[in-house]
Amino acid sequence: MPKVISHLWFPEQAQQAVDFYVSVIPNSSQSSATTVPAETPSGPPGRVKVIEFTLDNQNFIALEAGPLEAFNHAFSIVVECDSQEEIDRIWDAFLGNGGTAEQCGWLKDRWGLSWQIVPRVLGEMMMSADRESAKHATEAMLGMVKLEIAALQRAFQGKG
Repeated sequence: MPKVISHLWFPEQAQQAVDFYVSVIPNSSQSSATTVPAETPSGPPGRVKVIEFTLDNQNFIALEAGPLEAFNHAFSIVVECDSQEEIDRIWDAFLGNGGTAEQCGWLKDRWGLSWQIVPRVLGEMMMSADRESAKHATEAMLGMVKLEIAALQRAFQGKG
């Protein structure tokens, strides 16, 4: 059976990024780290680092192999949270580590990778059969930077 793994190319500091990610996202760990023992386009033996890790049981590989292409919004990691406290903790950790806040619950970490820190309930609201309530929640989300569950719920209920 195939295994799906998201692959992230870092120009540098892949180990620092992985250490940070697994310290902030619950149920996360690094499983291995090695270097490529052969000459590569990115450098001599030992220059390219490969780190396997999981974020909440989702598989990733971080490759540190020098500059290639910068991360952009075409790829982001979504972290669904069950509480405002969890959203606040993760959001604050990323911003405190050099990240920058963006609209609609998005942020960029200090390595340029995009993240979406969202309440799990937002997906339920947006997929609701009550399309008018879903619209209100979506419009509220579009006006936010860090997402606030209480404000989204008020909007969904037509009270916001």
